[in-house]
Amino acid sequence: MRYDFQKDLIRVWGKAVKLYEQGNRDPSTFPISEEIEFLNSIGMNLMDAFDFAEDWVCEGEPDLATFLLIHEQRKDYFWEIQKEIPSQNTMDSASLPAKNLEIEGVVWLPRIIPKARAKLKGELPSCSMYCCGGDRNFFRTNNIHPAEFLRVVKRAGNDDQEIVSWVIDRKMNSQ
Repeated sequence: MRYDFQKDLIRVWGKAVKLYEQGNRDPSTFPISEEIEFLNSIGMNLMDAFDFAEDWVCEGEPDLATFLLIHEQRKDYFWEIQKEIPSQNTMDSASLPAKNLEIEGVVWLPRIIPKARAKLKGELPSCSMYCCGGDRNFFRTNNIHPAEFLRVVKRAGNDDQEIVSWVIDRKMNSQ
């Protein structure tokens, strides 16, 4: 892996966006097979490229910078914590807390914590996206960047209360 891997990631983003704009809308046939080895080497997969390209084309977010920052966090977790060994687990999307649940008045927080952990570990199923529209609403509402939240979750490990306290503090200091 080169020190400037982000250049390859930018190229993959550009290609995925162009392919989606050209009508490639089915992830099962999304033609980026030559990029998979690179994506896997940094802990990513086809759905990481597809989902972000789809949301960018259809919704205008998340942007390239956010895509890079989020996947830098995933790469670091993959290399540093997982020692470049992919997890054999996949989160069950049905196990995610309901979208309307809250912790200490913060809606979506019970849902985003396990999604962030699964993103860091490379355990999100293809039907779930970290930084989807609902996640983005949570981030905007609470003045948190999605990559910043991944750093907080990584640092907190399994300590949900540390994450909750951090979010509450951020919310209070942003008002």
